[in-house]
Amino acid sequence: MALNITGRKLFVKALKEEGVDTIFAYPGGMITDIVDELYKTEGIRVILGRHEQALVHEAEGYARATGKTAVVLVTSGPGATNTITGIADAYYDSIPMVIFTGQVPLHLIGNDAFQEVDIVGMTRSITKYGVTIRDREDMGRLIKMGFQVASTGKPGPVLIDIPKDIQVQTGDPEYPEHVDIRGYHPNETVHIGQLKKAYRLLKSAKKPLILAGGGVRISGAEKELLEFAAKMNVPVTTTVMGKGVMPEDHELFIGNCGMHGRFAANKAVTECDVLFSIGTRFNDRITGELDEFAPKAKIVHVDIASASISRNVVVDVPVTADAKIALERLVEYAEPMNTAKWLAKINEWESEHPLSMPDTKVGINPQLICEKINQVFFDANIVTDVGQHQMWATQFIKLSEGQEFITSGGLGTMGFGFPAAIGASVGNPKKPVVLITGDGGFQMNMQEMATAMTEKIPVIICIFNNSNLGMVRQMQQLFYGKRYEITDLSASDGSYYPDFIKWAEGYSCKAIRVTNQDDVLSALETARANTDGPTVLEFIVSPDDLVLPMVKSGTPLSEMILK
Repeated sequence: MALNITGRKLFVKALKEEGVDTIFAYPGGMITDIVDELYKTEGIRVILGRHEQALVHEAEGYARATGKTAVVLVTSGPGATNTITGIADAYYDSIPMVIFTGQVPLHLIGNDAFQEVDIVGMTRSITKYGVTIRDREDMGRLIKMGFQVASTGKPGPVLIDIPKDIQVQTGDPEYPEHVDIRGYHPNETVHIGQLKKAYRLLKSAKKPLILAGGGVRISGAEKELLEFAAKMNVPVTTTVMGKGVMPEDHELFIGNCGMHGRFAANKAVTECDVLFSIGTRFNDRITGELDEFAPKAKIVHVDIASASISRNVVVDVPVTADAKIALERLVEYAEPMNTAKWLAKINEWESEHPLSMPDTKVGINPQLICEKINQVFFDANIVTDVGQHQMWATQFIKLSEGQEFITSGGLGTMGFGFPAAIGASVGNPKKPVVLITGDGGFQMNMQEMATAMTEKIPVIICIFNNSNLGMVRQMQQLFYGKRYEITDLSASDGSYYPDFIKWAEGYSCKAIRVTNQDDVLSALETARANTDGPTVLEFIVSPDDLVLPMVKSGTPLSEMILK
């Protein structure tokens, strides 16, 4: 019979059994025992971030780049509460992750002890599962449960809170291979009758359209989506989170739809007679006014989460299934459709209002920057922060096979980009990582430059600096009479802080400011050649540059602002 071991030893054993090779951690009093055990452990890389929110975003980037379940370790109190924004972001974008938090000893819980918070209660609505371990004998089972729940069904974050005394108590050394979780039965099949009904509806269409979301990417169904669409000869539009699931140079791909979608894609959604949606939850950024969304269409909705079906958009044929499982079967049924007239109409709309930005009078054209990134970083994973630059990236970055587009979609978290880019590079160090960020969002987690420098992570940081919080300013410009309140990041005398070049140099990081369009390409090529650490490229852009088309929130997709 094996000897009992401490909880901290079982913690490390569990990570190894789960194949964890990297964790993102920040130390503190209630996890010092676990940290000490990690010191003695080989084969697990510990990334020390500079803020707990950033740790979670780093873990998100790692999970997106690898497909693995990411692991975060933080202490109790503020260490735990600092993770909440990141956990919410991971929840909305279905990122598999297990967050371990330290907790005060069991006998102090409920006594308002130093750095005691009910982190499980606080995060209940933004985790798939959360638990405080209150018995050492339950520790192995609960950790296994956490990894199973995080990575199966619709993925998402799980939080496991470990009191300090549990970490040092001895108990059962075994870590289970599998646990049966009462009431948790993720769907691993597809109802063939419903799927055939959905297929027949699509086959009957004169103007069919496939809408693909992030669920296609999560399930790894890109190949099946392409095969199905090609066999059926049906055009495909994607959500922002679905960007990259369809080759962007394919003749059937018509671009992203939604608030800042292409004119042709939004027109296709408005005019189609069957909308075959898969792996999307129909959030408001995609639908616009719900009553006017796809008003002429019968709607099929394939999604792994039955709770997402008909929650926002009432559909005609619901199919609860993993996207890959559904598409594998649909490929078997697929037969060509006569969609020549429909495709010609979509091409006509594209010709009528092609996606392009006018030449800028001040600064560098954001479209040009994106096009040069395409040229130099044709094989890179692209990460964005949140704001105008994010939408320009969804419009003008062209992804090839093998590239990931990593962004914060559901929560729209400023400050996501830089740490997520670090995590993506940690997870896939052989692939270049380009961050497209704004000057506002970048400042929210810019302290992670210390992490990037100490770990020698060669992420390329492209700051689109318009000295403003651009997306809100755009709304003020279009809908609020140009009353630019608290969106200008400059001082009253026009000075801007920080000087990103001097700031980067303070970290001994290579940095280039680009003010001339003729210098964009050479700056990107210089950044690509620097593989010893991060490179900052600051591109000066105009605050008057807008992301267009734009659909005002709460209005139909057909009512696009084009200029």
